[in-house]
Amino acid sequence: MQYFLSHKVAAIRDAPLSHIGPRQRPEFVAADFARQIAEAEAGRREPLVRVGNLSAARDYTDVRDVVRAYWLLAEQGVAGEVYNIGSGVARTVKSLLDGLIAHSRVAIRVEVDPARFRPVDVPLTVADPSRLKAATGWQPQVPFEHTLRDILDDARAAVAEAIANSQA
Repeated sequence: MQYFLSHKVAAIRDAPLSHIGPRQRPEFVAADFARQIAEAEAGRREPLVRVGNLSAARDYTDVRDVVRAYWLLAEQGVAGEVYNIGSGVARTVKSLLDGLIAHSRVAIRVEVDPARFRPVDVPLTVADPSRLKAATGWQPQVPFEHTLRDILDDARAAVAEAIANSQA
């Protein structure tokens, strides 16, 4: 914003919320849960997912939709404006976990691990994407369930690759 105001640089500001999708690093909640499930399916760990705070609600948006929003903003956004990128729908961490477990090939138990709680956790984060939609027509296209299946399939492939590499 400073460069836009001071130097008239045609900068567009975006504020993406929690984007998820395949190939995300396992430090992130969806990828972490999926990895634990995929390892359990492969017999590499007991069928147990260790979790932290499941009641926090986040605006999870598929990364492919987020990238499309970036593209549309680059083409149609107004310099100096800020655009929230998110679905506008809050989902609990528990709903994300339940969605992944629903696609599991084994029965999964859930165990709360106090070490997985954040020292400070915002209870609700949800975007208002109305400015983005008005400027570009953007809205999420990848259904949440499709995203969860893709994340779990990606974790399964990574676990299979790790097993193959360990046997080579």
